[in-house]
Amino acid sequence: MSHPDDPFPPAEPPPQDGRFGRLASRRGASRADSVPRMENVRVTAPDLARRAALEKSRSRLVISAGGFTFLFGAVLAKLALATIFMPLAPHRVERPVTEIVAAVPHDPIESTLPGQRAAIVDRNGQPMAISLNTVSLFADPRQIGNAEEAAGKLKGVLPRLDLAETTERLKRDDKKFIYLAREITPREEMAVNDLGIPGIDFRPTQHRQYPLGRTAAQVLGGVDVDQSGFAGVEKYFDERLRTSQDPLRLSIDLQVQAAVREELIAAMQTFTAIGGCGIVMDVHTGEVLAMVSLPDYDANLVRTAPADDRFNRAVEGTYEPGSTFKLQTASMALDLGVAHIWDEFDASHNISIGRFTISDFEGKHRWLYLPEVLAYSSNIGAAHIAQAVGSERQRNWLKGMGMFGRTGIELPESARPIIQPAANWKEIATLTVGFGHGISVTPLHVVRGTAAIANGGLLVRPTILALEPGAQPETVRVMQQSTSDIMRRLMRLVVTDGFGKSAEVPGYYPGGKTGTAEKVQAHGGYKKHANVAAFMSVFPMNAPRFAVYMMLDEPHATKATYGYATAGWVVAPAAGKVIARIAPMMGMLPDLANMQAINQALAIPLEPGRPPGAPARGPGAPAPAVDAAAKTVRDNKPNLTVPATVLPPAISRPVPDVRRQTRLFGLPFVVAEARPSYSVMAAEGPDASVMVGEGPPSTPLLLPAEGVDGPPSRAMTAGPAPPTMTGWADGHATLALAASIAAR
Repeated sequence: MSHPDDPFPPAEPPPQDGRFGRLASRRGASRADSVPRMENVRVTAPDLARRAALEKSRSRLVISAGGFTFLFGAVLAKLALATIFMPLAPHRVERPVTEIVAAVPHDPIESTLPGQRAAIVDRNGQPMAISLNTVSLFADPRQIGNAEEAAGKLKGVLPRLDLAETTERLKRDDKKFIYLAREITPREEMAVNDLGIPGIDFRPTQHRQYPLGRTAAQVLGGVDVDQSGFAGVEKYFDERLRTSQDPLRLSIDLQVQAAVREELIAAMQTFTAIGGCGIVMDVHTGEVLAMVSLPDYDANLVRTAPADDRFNRAVEGTYEPGSTFKLQTASMALDLGVAHIWDEFDASHNISIGRFTISDFEGKHRWLYLPEVLAYSSNIGAAHIAQAVGSERQRNWLKGMGMFGRTGIELPESARPIIQPAANWKEIATLTVGFGHGISVTPLHVVRGTAAIANGGLLVRPTILALEPGAQPETVRVMQQSTSDIMRRLMRLVVTDGFGKSAEVPGYYPGGKTGTAEKVQAHGGYKKHANVAAFMSVFPMNAPRFAVYMMLDEPHATKATYGYATAGWVVAPAAGKVIARIAPMMGMLPDLANMQAINQALAIPLEPGRPPGAPARGPGAPAPAVDAAAKTVRDNKPNLTVPATVLPPAISRPVPDVRRQTRLFGLPFVVAEARPSYSVMAAEGPDASVMVGEGPPSTPLLLPAEGVDGPPSRAMTAGPAPPTMTGWADGHATLALAASIAAR
């Protein structure tokens, strides 16, 4: 304690909080004697150096951070300037996303692994058959200790195993390898592996999968447990699918296939048919875009599918083609020159030959012109036309059209037609084959033959493979272009004025022919009230591209069809629906703007006029001489031969060279060189003219100029005539021109 009289009182004690300034006192001393504690800190030179280095680093970091801040600020300013304040135009034109996606090749089947069976795709690359890797379960019975126990364990994991059979197989000590289960799932593989049974192992295998199920099942066929094809495309191209990893591209278009199948199913259900088939084929290339046969099956279950479902009616079934064959009869008669569109045939009475009678369905009971024979589907008229052609030429024609052999399509099920041998091809066979009876062919035969009629007279082999772009298939000319042109107009007439009206599709101008035939029984004869109804069509008839064939097996009439189950009532509407659906898919839009011009160009009268001087065939006309090969005379048999016009087969030379163009009655004509000595040239229009001429092989003739509406010109020998050209306009006026004048 300080004394009160002390002149220098002690200073105020320092604060006692904090680390420094705490009071220090000796033990036993009073608190008043405590003094502040003093601490000495020694800082060495290295510590000072470290402190200086830290200060320098701190300043450098500050400078670096400032630099980065400046740089990022500059970048942000530049971005804002380029994108917000002063955006620049793109240096190239941006392509739409759809174009970018379309430019990328889309082929999901390019990743087939080595050893896998090649995939099958449609013409657009969509998968139809693919192979998946899987495993099969096998065993070595010599390593199995307790067969009953092993079989029981396997049965618990694979319930589909037969316990007794598996036990018996595991007891066979004479075998080193036996299959227990094929194509097991990965989960089953893991479960079996967890059992740890000695002698049980796995082998890598493949599983053939058909993603679309029932679509084109009969076309694809199937493979057995060893992945070997046993039907359809899988069998025909088995070696190709095994050895090449490239996908097999078919001509089938899945969209077209689906449309045909849906319409065929609807028609079958409506008319309670037992089956049916549909075919769509390109008439120029022979590519089959759709081939449907009903009933069908799931292609993944082909091994257990019923035989009737696996039956491909399009190429395996043979049927009497019925009236669809009248197109062949009319074509051969026109092309051989034994009939013309103005000829008439006696359909006023039935034809009785032996115990057979040929009659018409809803017949007209009068003489019919050739166009009427097709439009009204006259069996009697077709029989007379066939009789005029003769059996020998009929057989040669059908053979040339491929009706006596397989179609050549790449399907092993393709069947041969059922035809009578030449020795049995008598008069009755000639007559009945003329309207599609007495011969059985597959639907694809009918499609192939009709395509040749419509495409200009070229026979093409049907194919199930897609052709490369620009590839031209091999063809054989079987008729003249002029014959094909006339037949296209006659086929169109069937749809506009005949029994095929329900197949009309505005803007697509289809033509075709109905066909209804009785089914043949297994032991001969025909089934009562069991018909095959078919409609064979081609569209558009002004520029044919596709043939559409629709058939129902044993359809039944409904109230809507007024009790009829014929092709015009039950199948033709389905064909029209198919055309309306698939045409846009193939890039074809209906041409309605030019409807009047196209209909006029395709028009042909039901009763064409006969040109003056042309040999007559009709009621009251004298019967010209008949080709001996076209007639067979029997004792005590009625003579049913319709005499043929005295005309040799029409020539098949190319179209004559055009020299120059002139006009008669306001109708343009061209002067051309003609090889036959006598010719008839016909044209229709407001000033319809037919010119008949005679002269040396180089005599110029008048033909309709290009673009003139009317049937194509047809050359034929007309017999003796003066060296002039005669004809009429509007059916009234007569004109005589010297050939030499026509040449000037």
